[in-house]
Amino acid sequence: MSDYSFDIVSKVDLQELSNAVVQAEREIATRFDFKGSKTQITLDKDELTIVSDDDYKLNSVIDILLGKMVKRNVPTKNLDYGKIEGASGGTVRQKIKIRQGIEQDISKKINTIIKDSKLKVKSQIQGDQLRVTGKSKDDLQAIMHLLRNAKLELDLQFTNFR
Repeated sequence: MSDYSFDIVSKVDLQELSNAVVQAEREIATRFDFKGSKTQITLDKDELTIVSDDDYKLNSVIDILLGKMVKRNVPTKNLDYGKIEGASGGTVRQKIKIRQGIEQDISKKINTIIKDSKLKVKSQIQGDQLRVTGKSKDDLQAIMHLLRNAKLELDLQFTNFR
């Protein structure tokens, strides 16, 4: 086999995210500054909804949740924050979309980065992921390194390295 390849994907493990939400809720339940507050975190398919008493508490909840996500290796870059809006009972609500897969414009940006590297590899967009192929494993690892250091607004994972 002369060609090596790997896939570039951007996925959030929803089970790990669910575990992070449960841990965050548990911490909020025990914290003194949240006693008697109407704070709740809801995970529904690919969207988080956070409700709390005010903006300050809402931001504290997000900080707690992000901390739990980092500990469980759930990418935090894949969160798309909606605007903070008023909710019932004098509370505030924020929806956070969880981005799965690589959008077309980001795929094109990744392709450009790979082409500009002048390494002997080919990359092709396959739906919401990219496949990179090349004759040298070293070139592929150089591409991985390049993309890890690129300032992209998504967290990338590299799979199927063969």
